[in-house]
Amino acid sequence: PDLVIVTTKDSTHHEFIIRGLDLGCDVLTEKPLTTDEYKCQQIIDAERRSGKNLIVGFNYRWSPYTTKIKELLMEGVIGKVTSVDFHWILNTYHGASYFRRWHGLRQSSGSLWVHKATHHFDLLNWWIDSDPEEVFAYGDLEHYGENGPFRGDKCRTCEHKGECAFYWDITQDQRAMDLYVANEKYDGYIRDNCLFRREINIYDKMSAQVKYKNNVVVNYSLTTYSPYEGWKVAFNGMDGRLEAWLDIPYFKDMQIGQDELHRAEMDQAGDDEIGQEVVIVHKLWKDFDTVKVESERAGHGGGDERLHDQIFVNPERKDPYDRPAGSRDGAMSILIGIAARKSIESGQPVRIGELTDLEPRAERMI
Repeated sequence: PDLVIVTTKDSTHHEFIIRGLDLGCDVLTEKPLTTDEYKCQQIIDAERRSGKNLIVGFNYRWSPYTTKIKELLMEGVIGKVTSVDFHWILNTYHGASYFRRWHGLRQSSGSLWVHKATHHFDLLNWWIDSDPEEVFAYGDLEHYGENGPFRGDKCRTCEHKGECAFYWDITQDQRAMDLYVANEKYDGYIRDNCLFRREINIYDKMSAQVKYKNNVVVNYSLTTYSPYEGWKVAFNGMDGRLEAWLDIPYFKDMQIGQDELHRAEMDQAGDDEIGQEVVIVHKLWKDFDTVKVESERAGHGGGDERLHDQIFVNPERKDPYDRPAGSRDGAMSILIGIAARKSIESGQPVRIGELTDLEPRAERMI
């Protein structure tokens, strides 16, 4: 084959990536690259000895909105970036879903520090254009898992249906029935697992400080049980401040319910209406400017289609925003999450350079 595409459970990505590379194939993997530093090093070694290429499908880089942020930073509109605040907020529909699935087990997903936050850390690495150097983090499991007031086997058979705010009747979702329930006997994947089951061992609240090799400092947080879903980021620079956000309901009149947000984002039909979002650029000693950006919701904010085109239609085309991602990008994003896990466990900062043989660079390698 020309290309091996890996979309297995996170904890098994390394097996198929390494096998594909060793057999002389280029490999495309979904995020995250893998779930711990040992598997990460094995992947790095395999790519080196094979001479083949590993591509990581970071679709968020390709959305028009995140690309506009990158463009403005490249233009130097706020001067040298010195610090960043980035907060990702998951609601009680999408956020809760991770705790129903195998993602709620650290041994399968690497925790949301890796499975989910790899998206966010990759955006930060790409926006800041530097490698992470050191991480200090806090995290805990306080809402889901053993903290629940009751628990059952799965929603379909639970005796607490009438009192559980998280009850999900999967039998009313034909797509989920066809995709998941009909195949449980083959793969054991229970899609409507109880999110209060005691074996859940990932964090549901997370906060980290990340120091970059170019001296940028990032404050990051991930929440999994908010009444709304969205994100916001602010860049402080020597000449001003840039702020951006998506789906904060207090900032705009939203025409979509919280229960439909994630489904709409994952839709690949491509018939989503083009909307408009804003980025605020506020230079020192001046009034702020509002930069209007055309935006999409479907396909991860329009990123999926553009990423597909780059990989399968125009792979040789030079991208002015450096959006194509390789193994180093995949590694640097997961290593922040892995370092965060280790920091929580040890109570100490963790240096990225101690996890694999990749040395952080002040400027990202293209």
